Amino acid sequence: MTKTKKTDAQTGATKAPSKLDQLVTLLNQPGGVDLATMMTATGWQAHSVRGALAGSLRKKGHQIISEKVDGLRTWRIEEQAAA
Repeated sequence: MTKTKKTDAQTGATKAPSKLDQLVTLLNQPGGVDLATMMTATGWQAHSVRGALAGSLRKKGHQIISEKVDGLRTWRIEEQAAA
């Protein structure tokens, strides 16, 4: 008999959102989000957050917009028009 691990679906446990999911939630805010907030939410260093924005999230199809207003850079996800 082999031991098998129960999946979350079998145990009824809910999975915590991934750090990328947390970033997507922050980036979907109307005013966007600054780097310090993203670093605090994920526990990542600045270069890791920027790498996730430029790499993983763009590869998943998110269009990341960066804006600098009054000396503060913010990022947000631009909603894509329905096809």
